Amino acid sequence: MARIAVIPGDGIGPEVIREALKVGQEVAARFDLELQFETVRLDADTYLSTGTALPPETFERLRDEFDAILLGALGDERVPDMAHLRGVLLGLRSGLDLFVNLRPVKLLHEDLCPLKGRGCDAVCFEIVRENTEGAYCGLGGTLRRGTEAEIAIEQDVNTRRGVERILRFAFERAGSWPRRRLCMADKSNILVHGHGLWKRVFDSLREEYPQIRARHLYIDALVMEMVRDPSQFEVIVTCNLFGDIVSDLGAQLQGGMGMAASANTCPDSGAGLFEPVHGSAPGLVGGGLANPMATILSLSMLLAHLGHEMAAAQVEAAVVATLEGGRCTPDVGGTATTAQVGDEVAVRVGSTAVT
Repeated sequence: MARIAVIPGDGIGPEVIREALKVGQEVAARFDLELQFETVRLDADTYLSTGTALPPETFERLRDEFDAILLGALGDERVPDMAHLRGVLLGLRSGLDLFVNLRPVKLLHEDLCPLKGRGCDAVCFEIVRENTEGAYCGLGGTLRRGTEAEIAIEQDVNTRRGVERILRFAFERAGSWPRRRLCMADKSNILVHGHGLWKRVFDSLREEYPQIRARHLYIDALVMEMVRDPSQFEVIVTCNLFGDIVSDLGAQLQGGMGMAASANTCPDSGAGLFEPVHGSAPGLVGGGLANPMATILSLSMLLAHLGHEMAAAQVEAAVVATLEGGRCTPDVGGTATTAQVGDEVAVRVGSTAVT
């Protein structure tokens, strides 16, 4: 029995989670999987009523009682500083040491790519983002806030251990790709201390992995190359901040935020948090316009994480078949509602053959 905590979250989160659970129940039935989904409330309402984003007892339950976490989305205008979003996401990433953020950039239908003449073979790579250090550590502060003399400092923290373990993960990951290509991106020509550490560790690991075709690009060159020719990449690894940015660019290459899934994992412990890349999109709430495919594909990643590779492949195949059938939301060219997409993918999970 695998126990999966489900955090619907805010905005469209509950809507897309609802459809992912339809698919989860169908795939469990087809493959005879024992999956137990349990809802855990962590959202703006909880934060506003309790003043706490991630209560210690809830964190302990998530850590000790569940095999994986599926998250919908977080973000609410009633919390303008997004304190609860940071509290939950950063709290779980740090507390569970989810140092790997894995974001597949995989075009599932050629009509979705905004680049002219680029098919599915040209947009198929993954971004490995360091997930617990860098500029997202929350270290820094302000002086003389609200005055003309205000000073704001944000610190970018990089440790040898943190940098080496994410780079080593990326080297290992690249070994499973056909061309064994790895690209590391930083800004070590300007950020000579923190990113100089990235460059030095990367260069040292290249010697340990001679079979990997490893290259280095500055981050500005990387984003240009991702648009010019995405087919040159297989695995891209970078720091927390840059990874957040380039993975959104990658999302657009594959059809938009509604198609982009992600995983936050710790290979050492097996812990995992799976979520769509998109936000809570309050403007779409209740209109049936939210695309649930990113959440469904995140469920696919969760299944693979639990060792159910065939079930994961079946879910992805069902999404592809749904796209080919045109039964999708308006953001990817269809007229179906959120619920209709979930129904269609769930039906196709039970009928589509994996090739």
